[in-house]
Amino acid sequence: MAEMNKVIGVIGWQNSGKTTLVVELVKHLTAEGFNVSTVKHAHHAFDIDKPGKDSFKHREAGAREVMVASDTRWALMRELQNETQLSLPDLVARMDDADIILAEGFKSGHHPKIEVWRDPETELLALSDPNIIAVIAPSRAPIPNCPCTILARDKLGLIADLLLKTCGHRLETHETETQETGTQETGTK
Repeated sequence: MAEMNKVIGVIGWQNSGKTTLVVELVKHLTAEGFNVSTVKHAHHAFDIDKPGKDSFKHREAGAREVMVASDTRWALMRELQNETQLSLPDLVARMDDADIILAEGFKSGHHPKIEVWRDPETELLALSDPNIIAVIAPSRAPIPNCPCTILARDKLGLIADLLLKTCGHRLETHETETQETGTQETGTK
């Protein structure tokens, strides 16, 4: 069973680049040998099933849970029949253990988060959320009044190291740059 101390949120406004960053982090971290899982919050109804498929027919007939399994993967779909939406800790408790779990979305949780921010015209969530440990910004320009570490979007290694350290992993980093609260990281790589 997975634990919340391995969860790092990736949040930001719509079209800020959250999914792209999560995909790059998963590739980077798995290439480094880490066991990575993800959980994605959808703000709308979604369906991973397709009309006409047997599993869809099972759900349509009223099955509360439908599991689809093959020799390469399995998926469990559960209909929330007048139940409340599960919290992030409830969802994570249903997952297998991992070195790190990237939770895309889940802005309101009390877990450590990074904010993907690229539009100076949008509100910086880090100004009002003390659980945001870093802002991932597109450039090296400082962000006024930012209360946490700012990392350039192109420094994937630094971002990954910060996430792993937050989850309690001891690292032998190859990065030489430093991180400062409220300012962009410095140095070159």
